[in-house]
Amino acid sequence: MAIIGIVAVSRNGAIGRGGTIPWHYSADLKFFKQQTIGNVCLMGYRTWNSLKKPLPNRLNLVLSRQAEIEAQDGVIVLRDKQAVLSLRPYLSSDLFIIGGFQVYQTFLGEIDKWIVTEIPLAIEDADTFMPEDYLHGFKPYDSRQIEENLKVTFYERR
Repeated sequence: MAIIGIVAVSRNGAIGRGGTIPWHYSADLKFFKQQTIGNVCLMGYRTWNSLKKPLPNRLNLVLSRQAEIEAQDGVIVLRDKQAVLSLRPYLSSDLFIIGGFQVYQTFLGEIDKWIVTEIPLAIEDADTFMPEDYLHGFKPYDSRQIEENLKVTFYERR
């Protein structure tokens, strides 16, 4: 089981604005679904809140120290990083870290691979950004165009 960070990031490092993703690319959403389906997705409370419902055909792990989340099929609420990592021996699929900033920051040292969609925009009024140097210690090993002007790059640890 690998721990994989997956993110769409703008030219200026933005990943969010006002609790939402500040762009819409159908090809990227389809790609995200193809990559994560049948796997485990870990997210923070704000990302969970933005979804409105669990991601189908995936185990949804929500990392939240305080927020109460209604019990639902396919959703497990965990309180800290250690609780997430303690599940690792029991998971038969990959664990995708899907955001937001706090969760990416918390798991930077645990992530084995990154899948990064490069959004061809700069979001000047964004309020959520990727951690600085999140790709430090990683090297690209593959890339592909999923739409005109939309490129995905795959990274692995050096």
